[in-house]
Amino acid sequence: MSKSPDRARSRGTRPSGGTTPSPPLAPAAPMESSSQPPPPSTGGDPSEEGAAPELPRLTVTQVEQMKVEGRVADIYRVLFEAPPNTKSVMLELWRDSHVEYLANGLRHLGPSFHVLDANRPWLCYWMIHGLALLDETLDDDLENDIVDFLSRCQDKHGGYGGGPGQLPHLATSYAAVNTLVTIGSERALSSIKRDNLYEFMLQMKDKSGAFRMHDGGEIDVRACYTAISVASLVNILDADLAKGVGNYIASCQTYEGGIAGEPYAEAHGGYTYCGLAAMVLLNEVEKLDLPSLIDWVAFRQGVECGFQGRTNKLVDGCYSFWQGAAIALAQKLMTIVDKQSKPSYSSKLSSVGDACGTSSSGLASEKSSILDYAKFGFDFVKQSNQTGPLFHNLALQQYILLCAQVLEGGLRDKPGKNRDHYHSCYCLSGLSVSQHSAMTGSDSCPLPRHMLGPYSNLLEPIHPLYNVVLDKYDEAHDFFRENDQM
Repeated sequence: MSKSPDRARSRGTRPSGGTTPSPPLAPAAPMESSSQPPPPSTGGDPSEEGAAPELPRLTVTQVEQMKVEGRVADIYRVLFEAPPNTKSVMLELWRDSHVEYLANGLRHLGPSFHVLDANRPWLCYWMIHGLALLDETLDDDLENDIVDFLSRCQDKHGGYGGGPGQLPHLATSYAAVNTLVTIGSERALSSIKRDNLYEFMLQMKDKSGAFRMHDGGEIDVRACYTAISVASLVNILDADLAKGVGNYIASCQTYEGGIAGEPYAEAHGGYTYCGLAAMVLLNEVEKLDLPSLIDWVAFRQGVECGFQGRTNKLVDGCYSFWQGAAIALAQKLMTIVDKQSKPSYSSKLSSVGDACGTSSSGLASEKSSILDYAKFGFDFVKQSNQTGPLFHNLALQQYILLCAQVLEGGLRDKPGKNRDHYHSCYCLSGLSVSQHSAMTGSDSCPLPRHMLGPYSNLLEPIHPLYNVVLDKYDEAHDFFRENDQM
């Protein structure tokens, strides 16, 4: 796989820790034609001396990239030429509009949404998590309706399907559990049948150590993350579930540094986040080559100020979270990064025969079943960042606020696209990550200089390993720990 020289040149560079240079302005002019016109004909034999050489044609990706850069440049040009008062207004987060869009979606969706019938727990999660980031609470009746609906999606043998009576699936189980944790009531948390959920996850466990998404479904890093994340969040993660997962994920890290969905596939932002987060929850993060992973993620932020999901792909607002959170996780792992960066360090750790492999602390337990897996997620978020932002956090906020917001409410992929609940959720999640990425202490608040626009833009902090609001995570953590001690 080779990089396009134009795309390699146009991607941004990673600033040194803590520095925040001025957000770049995309220089390209808009290009509305979907194809490059052929070079002008000279009217003679092209072999004649002095004939104009044939110009190379642009690829479809290059044309689309130029068009996106042009649209983004036009938006940024308006900002940079505006008077100070206008700039302040342009950089506001339109909270009320977003709240209205998300809340209305919980109450009614049009007939076109029938295509998402197998994703109904996801719709709940995208909207409820988005509202929680905006510090908006639901009324009791609506909360209870959602808990009742998700209970009907819960299979009697464990796991959640995409709707009542549908096949249980790890992805929709993740969405359902995150939704119930975000609601946070005792009724919501008690509705999760953890024993059945554990049995379902064991059934999805493959002999390779990885997980499959559903009975007879695909095996990939996404399945591994959703299983490990849910099991950790509800405190059912043990050695039987953890065994072999870290080795499988490590085998999916590519020569570029990012993580693919399966071995020998292409590095992808979503899978990179899933793989890294799962490895932290398993305490096996040293099995990854973290310096190359950080480099790959950092260079996915380009001249548009947002992130792309893969090399040579277009910017997309959802990767504000998938890539932004991945590199934010790395800010707490710099001790390991520094160790791996030394010439004497070997990134190929020898495998061990215990149930969970080599832990990131370097200690292999003879009885790994006694490991407190839930503690890894709890302790991780309490750690302070070991460095400043490893990406341009203010530039990312600029892309989200100016290019992803829709005036009528909701957020989108990029200029020219329509709003939707998925991008609203992950753009807001990425905005929260970027706002809090420069914090030095786990309990401190972002300083105004780390925020773009008015301080009222500040969103609730999330737990970056699960993508649930931090306060809701703390409540759920205490609830499940107390229930296990009863």
